Order: sequence, then structure tokens, then C-alpha cells
Amino acid sequence: MGSKKIGILREGKIPVDRRVPFTPAQAKEVKDKFNVELRCQASEIRCFEDDEYRTNQVTVADNVDDCDILMGVKEVPIKDLLADKTYFFFSHTIKAQSYNRELLQTILKKNITLIDYETLTDKTGKRIVAFGRYAGIVGAYNGIWTYGKRYNLFNIRRAHECFDLDDLKTEFEKVDLPPIKIALTGGGRVAKGAMEVLMGMNIRRVSPAEFLHKEFDHPVFVQLNGRDYNKPKNGGEFVRNEFFSNPENYENDFLKYAEVADLLIAGAYWDPRGPELFKREDISSPEFKIKVIADITCDIEGSIPSTKQPSTIEDPIYDYEPSQGAIEAPFNDEGNITVMAVDNLPCELPRNASQDFGRELIDNVLPYLLGEDADTIIERATIAKEGKLTPKYQYLQDYVDGK
Repeated sequence: MGSKKIGILREGKIPVDRRVPFTPAQAKEVKDKFNVELRCQASEIRCFEDDEYRTNQVTVADNVDDCDILMGVKEVPIKDLLADKTYFFFSHTIKAQSYNRELLQTILKKNITLIDYETLTDKTGKRIVAFGRYAGIVGAYNGIWTYGKRYNLFNIRRAHECFDLDDLKTEFEKVDLPPIKIALTGGGRVAKGAMEVLMGMNIRRVSPAEFLHKEFDHPVFVQLNGRDYNKPKNGGEFVRNEFFSNPENYENDFLKYAEVADLLIAGAYWDPRGPELFKREDISSPEFKIKVIADITCDIEGSIPSTKQPSTIEDPIYDYEPSQGAIEAPFNDEGNITVMAVDNLPCELPRNASQDFGRELIDNVLPYLLGEDADTIIERATIAKEGKLTPKYQYLQDYVDGK
């Protein structure tokens, strides 16, 4: 890339995000390992204090305008974007999200090179940096917290009230669940993070067949992959590659699980072309048993019809009234479903989430950013450059043009 001067941005998006791309120790490692100049923008909200960076021989300054590569986490406020720079952050533009059209328009006008963390992949298309594990950890924990609150079973601290993951784990022994059944969807980083919590709480994992047909005298959970609750419309067997390529050819088969589950933790990626997990009318059926949903994916009015809006860390839950499809105050009526749909879950454990994320950046991205990009990792992830969308992202032109 030519430049060897990197700046760690102060997060400016509201609500505030306390995560960082590099911890203080990692920032020092970047300086030493890659022989670059690194500067950290002063911040009062960051989960690591400015003095922690100074202790690690990292310069802290009010601005990082003279840096060529600027790295943050969330979208940079439009007013703060600097022309002719290279930025790394989650832009939330690759799905043509309407709320960030002006952001991408400004990036193009200011001749900014935008590299989105979400688009950084290896040669097989697998993402190489992500916060998914901590979304799963916090999402599952919040789901158990919500269930406990709804039925007055136990009191545990909120995740964001804990110092870090080790502190969070001290709450696990306080959880005392009745013999409920928990359905967890997904098989990636999110689901693995969720399973860390469920198994850490000594909730036994069972097979899909056991989940459907056996009764237990203790709480259990099942981890469901796409093949477990999707089937071809025209019969035949589930084929994973076909499902991901042409999800519109499949229909949902989740209701059999909804008829025995008490709590749903939704951690599976959903393609809008594919089937919903269930429909609004399904929720009104007497056979539909789920009363608490922790929707980690938080696709608004997507695969889960009760996820009508995102919730916040400060106000994490709401009730869904199925007959009218309306949002109500939590725990308003026993016939409602209580929904946890916080859309920035890793922010509740920012120190751990930042540690893992920074490690992936150092190991999987910086060698190609600051050296030879032989596998075109940086090139494939670059959305905008020299005032234009790159060829891979030309599909966003109508979005940019407001069409």
C-alpha cells in the first residue's frame, strides 16, 4: 500500500462502541513486528484507557490526520471522513443498506479507499476477521438472562456489567433452570460461541431426534444446522452447496422443533431468498411452544417475524404480541413472546471481543496489507478506490445513485 503510518480511530458512532481494532499490547506488537508507525486517537469511551496505550509505547494524540491507514470498528461519522485516506471499518453498505447510502457516496466523493472487515476473506470465501464468537457468547447469555427474568428464576448480572469473559463465567453457577428445551440454530462462529455458554452452564447437548422425541428431567439444548430444518420443495435430500446457492428452492421444516422448544437462540445466517424460520401465523398456533427468543442474527422482519425492531444494550428486550404482530413492553402478557434482539452484542464484552479481533487482524490481514497481497485478500475486500466502486462491488452503483 505504500504507506506505513497507521491510526487507530476514536469511535464516533452513537450509540457508543467501546471496542478497538487493536488492544494496547497488540498495537505495540504491530509496531514492532511490521516496523510501522502507529498512532492512537485519544478517547474517553474506549474499553482500554489511553494510558494503557502509552504504557505500551504507542503515541496517543487528539487527531490522526497525518496517518494514511485509519482503522476503526463501526462506521465513521460522515463529518469525520478524511479525503484520500484508506479506511478499515464495518461499513454496512454491501447489502445496499439505505441508512448508509450517504456514507458510501461521501467515501467516493472524497477519494477514500474503503476496506470493509466483513469482506475480508480467504481464497475459499471464508471470513478471516469477525466478532461472531462474542455475538454468540453474549447472545446466548442474554437469552438465558431473559428466560430467568421472564419466569423469576434467578438473578445474574448483565454481560456488560461484567469486566470480561472470565468475570461473566462466574455468573454461570447462579443459573438454575427447570427441565426446558433450548433450540440453537447455526453452525458457525456465532453458534460455537453460544455453545460455550450453554455447556459452561452445564446444559446438556442432545441430538435433534432426542430433542424431538425424548423428555428430560434437566435442561437440554440442540444445535441445528440448515439440513435439520430445511428441505427441498420438490422432495429429495438436502444438499448443502445447493441450499446456499439456491435457497429459494427450499422450504422450512422448523415447526416440529418449535412445538417442543421453550427457548430459541437464533444464530444462523439467513439469505432473504430462502425460507423464513417460521411465519407469524405459526406463532398463534396452540402447538407453538417457544416463549423466549434470543435473536442473535437480528434480521429485522427477516427469518423470525417476531424480530420487529432491534433492541439496545440498555433496553435489551421487548414482547411480541402474535395476534396483532405488535410490540409491547416486556413481560406484559403470558401469551406473548419475549424477544432479545440486541444488534451490537459483542459490545457487551468489548475487551475480549477486541482481543480476538485484533489477533485475527495481525495474523490474517496485516501481512497482506503491509506486504505482498499475493492472495488478493486486500484487493477482494476493497469496496471503493480512486473515487469509484471496484469491479466486485459495481452492483452497488444503483444504490449509490439512489435508484
